[in-house]
Amino acid sequence: MSARGRAAAVPLLAGALLSSCTASTAGDGGSPPAAAPTTFSTPLQACPEQPDEPASGAATLPAVSLPCPGGGTLDLGRAPGVPTVVNLWASWCGPCREELPLVQQFADAAAGRVDVVGVISKDGVPQADSFAGDAGVTFPSAYDRDGELMDALGVNVLPFTYLVDADGALVFTQVGPVTSVDELRALVAEHLGVQL
Repeated sequence: MSARGRAAAVPLLAGALLSSCTASTAGDGGSPPAAAPTTFSTPLQACPEQPDEPASGAATLPAVSLPCPGGGTLDLGRAPGVPTVVNLWASWCGPCREELPLVQQFADAAAGRVDVVGVISKDGVPQADSFAGDAGVTFPSAYDRDGELMDALGVNVLPFTYLVDADGALVFTQVGPVTSVDELRALVAEHLGVQL
């Protein structure tokens, strides 16, 4: 290849590499991420059972129903029945690499008092499973391959964390990562009224 050809190829390669890290292209390309199988070996726990009651409150999350690789379904149109932290994450999300272990520590400390569920957004199951395993994450997470929830919320970057009361009312939105377990604990105490 001539020097002129190599010089022309560098910006194209750089553009391709940069675009591969965005939410809008995470599932694009040669082959689509694998669909969520009904059975899958994963470190993620099954999603919690929910009452058969619609979510209610001044604001609620979009009524999206998603399969959970660990088992069950997360139906955001239904009340969770207990105060809940909903964390949107993906393997392609750089800040999620630091945040997810903190969310897991919070989930361990909050067990029985506050549920923690994730939504794997615009990602493939094998990639998310590997990422969760590397990060030591086991809290339940639903699989949103096409980013239906992100699209409904108008979100194009991650992470986002939503605090939802037992009736399904959206009471707080954390834009960007939480930086410590204590920060998440304080947000839950302030907005969900649960002291941990």
